[in-house]
Amino acid sequence: MTRPWEVHYPPGLSWGAPLPEGTLPDLLARATERFGAEPAIDFRGRTLTYDELSHRVGRVARGLAALGIGPGDAVALLLPNTPVHPIAFFAVATTGARIVHLTPLDPVRAILRKLADSGARTLITTDLPGVLPHALAALHEGGYDRLIVAEDAEWGGPGGAGIPAKALSFGALDGPAIHPPALGPSDLALLQYTGGTTGPARAAMLSHGNLTSAVSIYNAWNRGIGRPIGPGSRMMCVLPLFHIYALTAVMLRTFENGALLLLRQRFDADAALDDIEHGGCTHFAGVPTMWIALVNHKRIGKADLSSLKVCSSGGAALPPEILSRFSELTGMTLSGGWGMTETAPAGTNLVPGRSPGSGEIGVPLPGVDMDVVAVEAPSRILTPGDIGELRIRGPNVTAGYWQRADENTVAFRDGWFLTGDIGAMSADGVFSIVDRKKDMLISSGFNVYPRAIEDAIHEHPDVLEAAVIGVPDAYRGQAAKAFVALREGAPALTLDALRAFLADKLGRHEMPSALEVRDELPHTSVGKLAKRELMAEIADPPSNPT
Repeated sequence: MTRPWEVHYPPGLSWGAPLPEGTLPDLLARATERFGAEPAIDFRGRTLTYDELSHRVGRVARGLAALGIGPGDAVALLLPNTPVHPIAFFAVATTGARIVHLTPLDPVRAILRKLADSGARTLITTDLPGVLPHALAALHEGGYDRLIVAEDAEWGGPGGAGIPAKALSFGALDGPAIHPPALGPSDLALLQYTGGTTGPARAAMLSHGNLTSAVSIYNAWNRGIGRPIGPGSRMMCVLPLFHIYALTAVMLRTFENGALLLLRQRFDADAALDDIEHGGCTHFAGVPTMWIALVNHKRIGKADLSSLKVCSSGGAALPPEILSRFSELTGMTLSGGWGMTETAPAGTNLVPGRSPGSGEIGVPLPGVDMDVVAVEAPSRILTPGDIGELRIRGPNVTAGYWQRADENTVAFRDGWFLTGDIGAMSADGVFSIVDRKKDMLISSGFNVYPRAIEDAIHEHPDVLEAAVIGVPDAYRGQAAKAFVALREGAPALTLDALRAFLADKLGRHEMPSALEVRDELPHTSVGKLAKRELMAEIADPPSNPT
């Protein structure tokens, strides 16, 4: 297979660079041996060293094993960002059980669906008031059998509800010495439910090898382009650890390289700027909504960002307007790339020093192969420039979806994973995406890509955020409807005014037929725009009170 994108690799970096793979317990053991006394986690002003983290992981793993948890079992984590997460994550992995990530912002019925789907009968959570009630409600509904609760007060919090009756204390878990099961890279480590912005969530099966290979891929690329991390690096983690972006690209990569994880429970623009100005943050990975908030923050042009070495965006498409505004305001380059839950999530990265075009996602990372195939015939490879579906393969790519044999047959073809993203590859191997296959709408017989419309709307100086979905249209079949949130103090925006602004940016078939201005748009737990919620409103509009 030819890989034209290698022309963009810096000297000394090869697509075929060695990519060590292993297991999650081995990753932590290796980090502890190399960086034992170095700080691993900073949380609420308290620091855990690698030695202390490893000690706590071992104790919880012994406690779980004493409860009979081991290979073949599943343990669900219903946790916000707290040191309890990495401790529980590595402890469950050490027992050989599969980890199941749940989302604290999910409604109880979604939690119940994921518990039933994953087979998890043990759940670990915290006594925080925004989390524990969901865990108790799921227990009451018979969603699982064993509840283990960590007290937030132990980690400098104000104190939560405490340990409920019939629940076990996470802090008290311990047991006799164990002989951990022999694990290999191919063993299943994690059931990671997809973000589900346009449809029901399903669990990607990620092995120990998928996750550790992804870390190696990130390491190879970042060393090659001259931005490695190591002891002394301080990695901001405001992204939720139950999401694959934060899990692999932030937490696992931080630990593998002996850096410090600045673990924060939620994103706050002021607090993030403080962590950079006064906390010495060197690396900051965020999602587009975070960068939108920062470029619109009154401090961004005055803050001392000199400690920040690398800042990157992922998780969703970043509007080009935000990319350029960040550069203008800070003098820094905001890097980015593309990946999926199913790729753990390594995929592509923007080419350093190259100004990306609209929809550009960059070049495949070391060890990752990609090309473009016909949507209607996914075994037919398209020539550069032709638009089709992106497909991918590599050591980081999932083997399939948990208990979804029919979907696996559709998602995999000829040893490749079909991503569902519609895009193209240039002659020199740079990939771009025009939209998700499921988001594409057909208006008057034309393919219309909401992402292109969103990017154009983002150029409007009064628009803070924009989302576009397809709605039924009696004449055209489907038409685009735009939802926007305006900047504070902006004047009212009408559909006619928006269409006039877009007149030289979009084709007639792409023009929104409807506009709805809202105070804010719905988001998923990781900060992506939740188009699924907007689509559900169109499909089942709320009744008007009389």
